[in-house]
Amino acid sequence: MLNQKGGVGKTTTVVNTGAALAAAGRRVIVIDLDPQAHLTIHLGVEPQAVQAGVYEVLSGSADFMQCLMLVRPNLWLLAANINLVGAETELVNVVGREIILREAMQTCQDQFDFCLIDCPPSLSVLSLNALAAAQEVLIPLQPHFLALQGFGKLLQTVDLVNKRINRNLKVTGVLLCMNDTRASLSNEVRADIEQFLTSARGTNSAWSEAQILPTFIRRNIKLAEAPSYGKTIFEYDPDCNGAEDYANVAKFFLEVEDKSKETSSVRQAAGSASPESTPPAATPIEIREVNRPAPQRDTPAPVTEPSPAQPQGNAPVSTPQP
Repeated sequence: MLNQKGGVGKTTTVVNTGAALAAAGRRVIVIDLDPQAHLTIHLGVEPQAVQAGVYEVLSGSADFMQCLMLVRPNLWLLAANINLVGAETELVNVVGREIILREAMQTCQDQFDFCLIDCPPSLSVLSLNALAAAQEVLIPLQPHFLALQGFGKLLQTVDLVNKRINRNLKVTGVLLCMNDTRASLSNEVRADIEQFLTSARGTNSAWSEAQILPTFIRRNIKLAEAPSYGKTIFEYDPDCNGAEDYANVAKFFLEVEDKSKETSSVRQAAGSASPESTPPAATPIEIREVNRPAPQRDTPAPVTEPSPAQPQGNAPVSTPQP
């Protein structure tokens, strides 16, 4: 999830889309690459309680798998804290600093179905690590003209990473957040984006196949309230518009996954896939589980008071064979 503008819905989209995919039975990792640690807080984890997270992975002092925390069934978090602020300065002189995260993730690529990365609101070394590790970019966008400023620059950055660092990277599309179909401005911005993306069809750019997602996120106060309780929207108010909208976003990605599997099956049947390309079977992994206090909807307490318990050692958690 990438956009250099803050407040457009990146963290909210990662949390709730990841939660919906996990609820559908997929094994999902969410990575918090923002030093503000909003994703970590949104999932009910106190950043100060994080013993090992993104910073330790990028600095090479901890293994990726050892830093994952099980925060919901089928949902693992690579958490962030204030230490991540110093990562960019420390990585300036490191050779290959843009691909550190990608190399760290290679040990688990066959053991999970989805990995969603919440990028910081800037095109920094942290964002470049996300782009180098990812296969697809989704751009959450608020439909007003100020949000369009820098949109072209963002696409150019993705295209540059595609050509120089990650040939598999592409822009999947744009997700309109805080959208109001009754406002003419929202409809005008949508039309402008559609026209721009259509003009790129048939080119060799990284966004040549991008689209505006067929679903959008409506304005909903419940989405803004949920983070202060450390809950996903499905835990906070499963019947609100926000829960319905993010369920539809997850459904979109599940349909894309199904089409991808169908295409892969056809290629294998045609003999295009060699036996050597078959990924090895996954092995059980050890992941730390976070103990969270029971939800208290009527008398909620701020996320920071009390703090969730620190992760318990290295409790083994068996991951299903893919």
